[in-house]
Amino acid sequence: MTLKKLMMTGVCAGFLMATLPPAALASTDAQNLVDQARVTLDDVKKDKEFGNAPELLHRAKAVMIVPALFKGGFFVGGEGGTGVVMTREAGGHWSYPAFYTLVSASFGLQIGAEQSELVLIALTDRARHAFLQDEFKIGAEAGLAVVTLGASAEAASSSNLKADIVVWTSSSGAYAGLTLNGSVIKPRQTYNEQYYGRAVGPSEIETGSTVRNHGADRLRHALGAIS
Repeated sequence: MTLKKLMMTGVCAGFLMATLPPAALASTDAQNLVDQARVTLDDVKKDKEFGNAPELLHRAKAVMIVPALFKGGFFVGGEGGTGVVMTREAGGHWSYPAFYTLVSASFGLQIGAEQSELVLIALTDRARHAFLQDEFKIGAEAGLAVVTLGASAEAASSSNLKADIVVWTSSSGAYAGLTLNGSVIKPRQTYNEQYYGRAVGPSEIETGSTVRNHGADRLRHALGAIS
């Protein structure tokens, strides 16, 4: 394709995005997030930094996939991203995705910026139920053990690991590690409503069969193929 054609394509795409109503834009963003989550699952299979995450997914009651968690700052930093949560249904099939945000603030000697792919694997029913709450704060839920792993934690075996939620991350940038303690996970209602065409809560998406969007079928099948 010539440069002129590329420029015209970009202009047309920009014009189209500018003329779309807010609901359509949010729906487009939600589908892009679903597609990015599927790419993250591909990384889980081939990226060594995800260690034994595929093995742990066989035991998963639910999973949260955050394709891009951004963390950056100078002495005072913040982190956040939007992801999808899917729960295992009866028969082993995976639910359609519910959209969530993960936000946090942290303090310390933090210089630079980082982007991480994040996969949170709920291994117990109480962890699964925590994801279904209106707001879930990591580290504040009594009796809920959360373990964050990375490339250096390759010795963690699924049979010996004692955790309700296991967090696997693949990161790039200036930070040596990633701490999610204190992070808050909340539903992103605008995405949920516009992706499914009506006001719908995460519990209805993840535990029922009344809503669906076939744009998420490839993601569900990709997760099923790993787990």
